Amino acid sequence: MRLIDWFRPGIRIKRWVLLGIAGIACISFGLSFIVTEIYISLLKTTLSVMLILAGCVFIFLSLKYLTKTLFHAISNSKFKISLDSDKLSNLLYERRILINGPKIVVIGGGTGLSTMLRGLKEFSSNITAVVTVADDGGGSGMLRQDLGMLPPGDIRNCVLALADTEPTMEKLLQYRFEDGMLKGQSFGNLFLAAMHGISSSFEEAVHKMSSVLAVTGKVLPVTLEDVQLCAELEDGFVIYGESKIGKHGDIHPGKIKRVYMEPEAVCPLQDAIDTIMEADAIILGPGSVYTSIIPNLLVKGICDAISKSNAIKIYVCNVMTQSGETEGYSVSDHINAIEEHSYKGILDYCMVNTADIPDELKSRYKEEFAETVRIDLENLDKSGIKIIGGDFVSIKNNLVRHNPMKLAQAIIELVAEDVLAKDKKRIIDYYYVKDRLKKYLIE
Repeated sequence: MRLIDWFRPGIRIKRWVLLGIAGIACISFGLSFIVTEIYISLLKTTLSVMLILAGCVFIFLSLKYLTKTLFHAISNSKFKISLDSDKLSNLLYERRILINGPKIVVIGGGTGLSTMLRGLKEFSSNITAVVTVADDGGGSGMLRQDLGMLPPGDIRNCVLALADTEPTMEKLLQYRFEDGMLKGQSFGNLFLAAMHGISSSFEEAVHKMSSVLAVTGKVLPVTLEDVQLCAELEDGFVIYGESKIGKHGDIHPGKIKRVYMEPEAVCPLQDAIDTIMEADAIILGPGSVYTSIIPNLLVKGICDAISKSNAIKIYVCNVMTQSGETEGYSVSDHINAIEEHSYKGILDYCMVNTADIPDELKSRYKEEFAETVRIDLENLDKSGIKIIGGDFVSIKNNLVRHNPMKLAQAIIELVAEDVLAKDKKRIIDYYYVKDRLKKYLIE
């Protein structure tokens, strides 16, 4: 700051700062007369006392009016700052709960993952989303082809789900252009693409976007390599490209035998491996089992990290089957598909929706060759996986989706009882989380 800037009109605090400095100077001079001379005259003694008293008065007035001026500036400005002690106390208390929340790693992609993240962030700030980068369709596919970057769509959705943004900002980032060359493209994708342009890597671009949007936790691409997802059908026919797998019935009908990556030896992001190893809970899904969840497990080192981690492993099963991917699948079929692409025993728990779906919605989904996922307990009992059922469903715009808060509450309750309660060193964290759960149950 230039010296002349101090003399420009502002919010009238410089004068009180200068008065305080003058007060300190007066006290200093007054004390100097007493300290420097052994035999001090009555005149100098009187002068010293007056200087010290004047300095004290100046400092008092400086602090008084400086505080008054700042409060006045805040209360009469457009800054939304709450000085209410109760609100501040509640804010600090909630921050304490979130900071001490369980370490949760969610693995997947698509809208299902971002939906669940909106609920989980209310209970912990120690959340890491490990997201697939195999998407090659829509706006993400266009940017991937044109700019040579990793697909931003699923990453964008997860960042926004964990972000602390105003509704207008979220609408802006989710806005899709309706006309022109950008038709169908999301502004959020373009924002991340611009970040990628000024960053040294896609990982750094995601980090910068997360910082700008005040994200709770972290969002990580599972790998920084350019990959293509392929699906081999039972008759040997191969579908190339993630966006074509769900629609392969229009090209070559058949049941999926397996999915794989090209190239197959894909290195993971080291940060993703580290967070998995340190996690309290690892959650797979919700999302498309073949195009959102399994692609992450195909990346070298991810399954090994999950196996070595002491975290509890949870699979959130989809509510409805998906045409072209999981037609006619039961819950155990979903689990078998995951185990066949990873290892046997990868899951400890499976969360399934047991609430009814309206008949009219079932009929509409049936027209699209989809139905509710059947809970085949006879097969699940043999798997050794503990099944947690509940009303986790939400109906929005005639679409069946997971309810983010109901699902998050069930997950956090499980983590609290199965992880935090068993660790004596984290018993306080356990009570913080339980108190947080009570608050939302009451609401």
